[in-house]
Amino acid sequence: MISPAGLLIGGERIVESSAGTHDHIYPATGQPNVVVALAGPQDIDRAVANGWEAHRAWMSLTVDRRRDLLIDLADLVHEHLGELAELNVHDYAVPIAFAGTAVLLERFLRHFAGYVDKPHGSSTPVNGSFDINLIEREPYGVVAVIAPWNGALAVAASCVAPALAAGNAVVFKPSELAPLAALRFGELCVAAGLPPGLVNVVPAGADGGDALARHSGIRKVHFTGGGATARKVIAAAATNLTPVVAELGGKSANIVFDDADLQAAATLAAHQGPLMQSGQSCACASRILVQDAVYDEFTDTFLARIAEAKIGDPLDPTVTFGPVIAQSAVDRILAAIGDAAGQGAGELLTGGRRIGGELATGYYIEPTVFGDVDNASELAQIETFGPVVSVIRFRDADEAVSIANDSSFGLNAFVHTRDLARAHGVARRLEAGSVWVNTFSDMAPQGPYGGYKQSGFGRTGGLEGLHEFLQVKNIRIGMR
Repeated sequence: MISPAGLLIGGERIVESSAGTHDHIYPATGQPNVVVALAGPQDIDRAVANGWEAHRAWMSLTVDRRRDLLIDLADLVHEHLGELAELNVHDYAVPIAFAGTAVLLERFLRHFAGYVDKPHGSSTPVNGSFDINLIEREPYGVVAVIAPWNGALAVAASCVAPALAAGNAVVFKPSELAPLAALRFGELCVAAGLPPGLVNVVPAGADGGDALARHSGIRKVHFTGGGATARKVIAAAATNLTPVVAELGGKSANIVFDDADLQAAATLAAHQGPLMQSGQSCACASRILVQDAVYDEFTDTFLARIAEAKIGDPLDPTVTFGPVIAQSAVDRILAAIGDAAGQGAGELLTGGRRIGGELATGYYIEPTVFGDVDNASELAQIETFGPVVSVIRFRDADEAVSIANDSSFGLNAFVHTRDLARAHGVARRLEAGSVWVNTFSDMAPQGPYGGYKQSGFGRTGGLEGLHEFLQVKNIRIGMR
């Protein structure tokens, strides 16, 4: 067992909370490894109050000092990259070879620290007047950031970093299923010299999340997760007409044209599909569209790449495939596989079963691939959020775009081709917030990230992501 995980409010750890505790289960073994304190409404009240006090302290500092403190925090994160990676593994059993999202956190902190002392506003002439017309961007004050279990540090990077740079305090709610890395990040914020309470970390279940979203002291909510929960968050935030940004799920298309580097495309498809976080990622490319002429060659290479994956203990640096998050996820994913097979959605090419033997107590499911899948099937239309992907044939670019866009989601899309004109033309036609050509989905602080359609609204990263945490004020000064 790891030491009990308490809340972090006002710079202090709180083990006794108003909503009791949760026994965190390590997905690789199915055994408990930590007791997590859960935030209830009283704890949320305290976190928001501390946030407002810290926000005022933060804004009383010079821009140079705030910038330097964020750089100090990035330095401290860098010093603890190994520790944060191990906590990620303990949180949700992601293989340690891919657990380094703290590197992303450091990059985002350094990037957005550079915006603290840059002008955000503008001045424009007013027609027919000598008045001074100022357009300024100001922080909201205290914002809520609600993270999913599969990427608390990635959300800290893409949301907490720009929120702080914009001048806000943050009440950061990680899932009770994966709170450890987020809590350690909160401690590093205090150690770096940020005002206590500028980043409060409150692991919570559904009740705590509801209390946070509907709290009158929260001025904006940034939610990352699934569509069903997003509807509940938006409904709770509507109590006070609090604006919400939502980054939601996906059913991303990965289009492989006949002129692509098939070896590289197959490697990317394996890792961006069933292998990366066992398919438990909003960026999972779970619909692999392959042009007829290379369908068989690509599929053989793709299956070979999957067969090379090493399955085992996530703390082993050579392991590339780990478990899913919980027994409930195992049940849901196996049911989806069974339904797909029963409905004739496609041909099961590999996988489809729970892994036994030495891994039987953990939540391991074989990487699963269906071939010749009907894009109208539930398998191709509903987000599985597990190591299950569909391979779909297409004839030409028009059909590829049509199939790719035939989805209620639109977070990511991927294109593999050596033809620059084709790549650009197809990318322009795809209904997705991000299109990755011949590369993995690699979030960068310079690039805005977010979805179309039911994959959400609003952006993280880039100036667009910074502006999500700033509100616009117009000041008109009469000169006559």
